[in-house]
Amino acid sequence: MKQNHRNIQYYKFSAYGFLKNLRLFDIFFLLFLVETGITYLQIGVLYSIRQIVINIFEVPSGLFADTFGRKKSMLFSLSCYLLSFIIFYRSDSYYYFITAMIIFGLGEAFRSGTHKAIILNYLNKNDLYHIKTQYYGGTRSWSQFGSAISSLLAMIVVLVNQNYRDLFILTAIPYILNLINIATYPKFLDNKPEAVGDRRLLEQSLKMIKENLKEFSYFFKYPKNFKALFSAAAYIAVFKTVKDYLQPILQTIAISIPVFLNYTADQRTAVIIGISFFIIFLLTSIASRNAWRIELYTANLPKSVNLVYLIGIGSIGISGVLLWLDLPIPASIVFIFLYLAQNIRRPLMVSYLSEIISSKIMASGLSTESQLQTALIVIFAPIFGWVVDVYGLSLGLGVMSISLILTFPLLAISSKD
Repeated sequence: MKQNHRNIQYYKFSAYGFLKNLRLFDIFFLLFLVETGITYLQIGVLYSIRQIVINIFEVPSGLFADTFGRKKSMLFSLSCYLLSFIIFYRSDSYYYFITAMIIFGLGEAFRSGTHKAIILNYLNKNDLYHIKTQYYGGTRSWSQFGSAISSLLAMIVVLVNQNYRDLFILTAIPYILNLINIATYPKFLDNKPEAVGDRRLLEQSLKMIKENLKEFSYFFKYPKNFKALFSAAAYIAVFKTVKDYLQPILQTIAISIPVFLNYTADQRTAVIIGISFFIIFLLTSIASRNAWRIELYTANLPKSVNLVYLIGIGSIGISGVLLWLDLPIPASIVFIFLYLAQNIRRPLMVSYLSEIISSKIMASGLSTESQLQTALIVIFAPIFGWVVDVYGLSLGLGVMSISLILTFPLLAISSKD
């Protein structure tokens, strides 16, 4: 990308991604919930609720953005995030946590895809669409950098305050800055039609819902397409269900190993988790950029997708075995392969889907995949949480891994497809 393309708007787009990913609470979120006294089953229900809300409002949020303005949609999204942060910061009640998750899910729904549409609209208006990959990749790199910096900042906050709760209110600061940032975007990026009426909005809503249902049913008519979408959704659903459980493993390491002995248990946990996730985000960034090398190595895209699937699912089971053997350090190292596999498999899977699904209905395909993800997370998250409550994390990871390995023949991608 040429230097002259990096004008003030480019840096505003980059600032958005950087500030959005300064979610200081993220790497301690599960530990925060456990500290309040709720069970892993209840945590699983919270995750399910968030996903359901995102899915329900996916279509209405897109209609809102296209009808009333994308900037307004983004401002509403950031306001929802801020309100959810305040509720988490001020409350210990599980029912308030449910409310916060619903509001957080609204924020996710109104944000998802909207900012990408704003960037593409900007490129189109400025005759820069031919460099969309480089331009968007450049702004996205700041998001990844934000995640890495967020890990270190969160570590420092917990070291100083010895309190996970403060992370929510401190996360509000970059989100308020992002509200100001979005508000300064050029007016034309709103992409708002001249006239809007209630009747028109209702007609648009009914039309889009009808088309969505029609396109969703299409994938059930072609087994190879549905199988590919289900395989993609299954891995992401598993990843989202179990990824935060790395936090208690790292907490166990922090408490058990004889380092930072002049620190409290919470401070040692902060150091271990902060440094670990900083490294993880750097590794996943590298993994995502080099996913194409896996395909080159296997010389077969379906084979690459299946191989990475088995690596990710296998790492869950091996981590469970190592935890059962009371080896948390090796368990955490193996667990990281789940993160790496997700960031390698995703670009490979999108590439595969683009080969078997027409570009005309690709958006519908990814929407269908999102809906399947939601359905699976709603099932997986509470069940996994219950198993961890009753039998422990090691058995929970083992059961999850074995179940998905046994169903692998049903999810494996075939070269014949």
